[in-house]
Amino acid sequence: MRSLQLLFGASHAALLLVLCLQLGTNTAQEDTPTRQPIIMNLQLPQVTRSTDEVTAKLTVQTELRECMVIKTYLVSSKPIDGSFNYRYSACLCDDYPRNFYWDFQVNSTVRMAAVVDVITQSGICPNDEAVVPIKANRFTILRTLFVV
Repeated sequence: MRSLQLLFGASHAALLLVLCLQLGTNTAQEDTPTRQPIIMNLQLPQVTRSTDEVTAKLTVQTELRECMVIKTYLVSSKPIDGSFNYRYSACLCDDYPRNFYWDFQVNSTVRMAAVVDVITQSGICPNDEAVVPIKANRFTILRTLFVV
């Protein structure tokens, strides 16, 4: 009879240990941060004069392990001529952030957005190995450039 009590006591302790380990594993999995597919940083002055040339620098990076083909460009609330309308395509990988530059002039205050589209295009990434995120494939960042 005593051996049966030890057997049941040990099994309860083992069950409690397994339950604690399972709960600990679940909370550890929930604390894992999600990887950001696109991280953007747009460097642009807030104020300029109508006679000055403005340089916009967009830095794009990813936390995904796979590479992506991206197309990046600027859009604005008013028409702007010159390199503002350039569109760049590039291969974006986690170990190599990409920088894009635009030089332009504005005559009045303008609202603009830097846009990054994740696209499927061959001949950009090595061996044409690239992924497209399921949740979103367009990312934007907005800025206002004031003219004094």
